[in-house]
This record gives sequence, C-alpha cells and structure tokens, in this order.
Amino acid sequence: MELLTLATFFSGISFLFFGVSCQTSSYMEREFIRYGYARQRPLVGYLQILGGLGLILGYYFSPLLATAAAGGLALMMAYGFGVRMYIRDTLIQATPALFYAVLNAYLAVAYGSGL
Repeated sequence: MELLTLATFFSGISFLFFGVSCQTSSYMEREFIRYGYARQRPLVGYLQILGGLGLILGYYFSPLLATAAAGGLALMMAYGFGVRMYIRDTLIQATPALFYAVLNAYLAVAYGSGL
C-alpha cells in the first residue's frame, strides 16, 4: 500500500472517530470547556466527520474533494495546536494536533498537485 493511500485512510478514519467522539464523549465535552471552546464543540465534531468523509470519498471519486478536506483538516488542527499552546498544554499533549496538521497538509499538497 502506498503512502498516500495509507495516510488518507489513517486520517479519514481517525477524523470519523474524532468527530463522533466529539459529539458523544463527556471527556471531549470537558476538554472543549478546558480549551475555552465549549460552544464550538458540536460544529468541530461535524466538521471532523465531514473532513474524514471528504478524504475517503475524495480518494475514490474526486482529488479536488480530497484536497479541500485535507486542507480544511490541516487548518483545523493547526488552530488546535495553537489553542493547546495558548492554554499552556505541554508539547507532548499538543503533539497529536501538530501531527494531524502536518499529515493533512501533506495530503492537501499531494492531492492538489496530482501526486
């Protein structure tokens, strides 16, 4: 399996899980309160689900959709990394957000350039 395929499905499935968790988990509810974004939690969850679906469906049907989904997720996770730094989380706590920002930036560039 090539890197683009593996990265696409890893990120897509991850964000489907994250989005559902964001909607249903009391842990995520507490985390968003801690971030100072409690009211945005439902929107973030829906955007994560849409981003995950966009990656997977884009892989099969539309590189443009995959590019848009990956770009949106990269921006969301870059912002999430910034929020975690702002609230003074440790770098270890913020690393997953940075990892997903970089991963999705790679996917956006790869799909956007037709790799």
